[in-house]
Amino acid sequence: MTLLVVMGVSGSGKSTVGSHLAKKLGWKFYDGDDYHPEENRKKMAEGIPLNDQDRIPWLCHLHDILMREHASGQNTVLACSALKKMYRCILENGEAGINYQNSSGQPEEQEGPASRKILFIHLDGPMDLIAQRLAKRRGHFMPPELLVSQFDALEAPSAPENFITVSLEKSVSEIVSITEEYVRNRYG
Repeated sequence: MTLLVVMGVSGSGKSTVGSHLAKKLGWKFYDGDDYHPEENRKKMAEGIPLNDQDRIPWLCHLHDILMREHASGQNTVLACSALKKMYRCILENGEAGINYQNSSGQPEEQEGPASRKILFIHLDGPMDLIAQRLAKRRGHFMPPELLVSQFDALEAPSAPENFITVSLEKSVSEIVSITEEYVRNRYG
């Protein structure tokens, strides 16, 4: 079974791309924003960036959802910011991913049930374009003022992580097609 996490800063199009991709592939879709506890939503709505302590329980819950779908044989797409390497390790390994660094401060390779089974699709683009998108968005708990904090927290995926980076300067249909082709070629 294949698990995809569409990741990036707020306003990068994770939910839109993730839902379109899941529909095109015929897979199940989850929007990580739907699983934020009320305290997190309130903090963000007040313009207060989330910290690791705010995010870890949420990420562990998303990990549990991914593992449940994996165990049931369901291919799944999750939209989730997954801004830091540690957050991606938690998505892959649950609480064991919290201590992802070894004594030299380098990422420790985890071998959990999802290791290398999650493909992270990093939607990457310039802050000014994303800021324009956020300015047009209505009814979301994440205010545009927090975009800088998202970029400050972002640790873009790098080897040996399992990821692809797609420019969000492309249209949604192009991003979905590029990702679908990659997934079909790699996972069949």
